[in-house]
Amino acid sequence: MTELASGKLLLEEPAEGVARLVISNEKRRGALDHEILDALAATVADLDAPCLVIAGSGRMFSAGYDIANLDEGSFEQEAEKLVAHPFHAAIEALEAYPYPVVAQINGHAIGGGLELAVTCDIRVAARGVKLGMPPAKLGLVYSHTGLKKFIEVCGVANTNELFFVGRNVDADRGERMGLVNHVVDEDELDERVLDLAGEIASNAPLSLSGNKRIIRTLREVPSALPEDVENELVELRESCFLTEDFREGVRAFGEKRAPRWQGR
Repeated sequence: MTELASGKLLLEEPAEGVARLVISNEKRRGALDHEILDALAATVADLDAPCLVIAGSGRMFSAGYDIANLDEGSFEQEAEKLVAHPFHAAIEALEAYPYPVVAQINGHAIGGGLELAVTCDIRVAARGVKLGMPPAKLGLVYSHTGLKKFIEVCGVANTNELFFVGRNVDADRGERMGLVNHVVDEDELDERVLDLAGEIASNAPLSLSGNKRIIRTLREVPSALPEDVENELVELRESCFLTEDFREGVRAFGEKRAPRWQGR
């Protein structure tokens, strides 16, 4: 086992041909900070295992972006930098990985943690874990690339429910929505994931990489946005970082109270 990001990310080889990255940031509920995201992006880019597993530790898969401790004096800049750069780079590295990636959803996957899981090719969750997207409760406009991914995975109607209601769903409901492929008992999760990953890793590497590249290309080509439209959507997303509502949403989240929205 190799410790990365000051021990908050672990690299393991639990089976032949299988690499596993474990988010080990239990004190912060598996939150994804700059150090973890940078290490994740760099490590994934260097791996060549025929199957990669992304897992969490303890009771969490990941609670998403680590926004609770952003400095009030440079709040907008720090929030935008965290969400826009290191997270995006980590997601891009996972998407570009040439072989199948399996999410081992051992615990709750919330916000960016759920997008991290949805970016994986196959998702296996422990029964009872919660899955949720809270941007509406934080005053956050989500990225168009992230929303597109959810629409592809679980459809428009389920994406609407996740993002407009903001309520967590359990793993069984998530399976029906298409968010996860399989739900298993917690004590069976590790064995089931490694069996699946081992079976994937035993298949023909050229087939795995070739089919993944074709699937990725088929998903990307029909939905390429004109540059001006994409710029407009990026500007819309970035504008939320300057709002009072986003500040209030993050503040209320940290203080565990209902936010007081002002609409500005």
